[in-house]
Amino acid sequence: MEIIRTPDERFADLEDYPYPPSYVTVDAGDGGQLRMHYVDAGPPQGEVILCLHGQPTWSYLYRKMIPILTQAGYRVLAPDLVGFGRSDKPVAPESYTYANHVYWLGGLVRALDLRAITLVCQDWGGLIGLRVLAEMPDRFARVVAANTGLPDARGIPDEMAPAMRALFASIPALPVAQMGQKLRENEHGAGFMYWIKYCAEDPELRISDVVNLSAGGALSEAQIRAYDAPFPGEPYKQGARRFPSLVPIFPDDPAIAANRAAWKVLEGFERPFLTAFSDMDPVTAGAHVRFQESVPGARGQRHVTIEGAGHFLQEDAGERLARVIVQFCRDNPL
Repeated sequence: MEIIRTPDERFADLEDYPYPPSYVTVDAGDGGQLRMHYVDAGPPQGEVILCLHGQPTWSYLYRKMIPILTQAGYRVLAPDLVGFGRSDKPVAPESYTYANHVYWLGGLVRALDLRAITLVCQDWGGLIGLRVLAEMPDRFARVVAANTGLPDARGIPDEMAPAMRALFASIPALPVAQMGQKLRENEHGAGFMYWIKYCAEDPELRISDVVNLSAGGALSEAQIRAYDAPFPGEPYKQGARRFPSLVPIFPDDPAIAANRAAWKVLEGFERPFLTAFSDMDPVTAGAHVRFQESVPGARGQRHVTIEGAGHFLQEDAGERLARVIVQFCRDNPL
């Protein structure tokens, strides 16, 4: 597996991100190895909060939350998924599979021997993190699901796959603003398909444009620089381009079986499980309901809606989300 690494100087003097890099080596699955980066902040003996980002962000997304969580006495680990941040970036798009991402993150959890984990997961952080939880549930003590899901095409007949794929083939790759409008409108349930096409085919795919779309254009120049830092050129963006196409929205997707198996584990997961979704996210709107109805540990919890925040609620309302997490942990002591 050919890999590249973003030069260290790209990460110099990023706003509100003073954390020294920590690295762990994991099995790549092809006989090689991959280096994964993670932030490690807070008291070393504190309860572990594992914060997982999604696409196309990196651990910088958690910069507003880490100080609040560490000041409350927790040890915060915020990895960069393979292909993002300071972690290794395979060059070949086909290296980025759903199964590989689950394997790589599981390798990090095992290598660091993390236990009694409070999982905080957003976007692909949930799609991957919840699969890792399903493989090693005894390592996880609590879960906070925020603007995420574990899609398994529930309720979509298998025979719908050809028509859905034909619809997808007919959709053009639009510029970011037009794509965002299509995503919000979600006409015929096809909104997410525009997102897949945009990430795969847009000639620029500027990562900060995506975060800024959720933030209503509120990012500063320093924040734009930080979000773009890991991706100095096209070869570095293959993970970001690939991720949306791996979401199993079609009933014939190869990841469906594994996600359904993971749901079986979640349907027996009795440890505390909180949903903290925002009210302005067109991507995951409504996905909290299934978690609340299906996961035993979600019953009786004080689920919250983060108002005025878009998809990247860590950026839009990170301080509020961090306080919700602290209260959830205190309400559900180990």
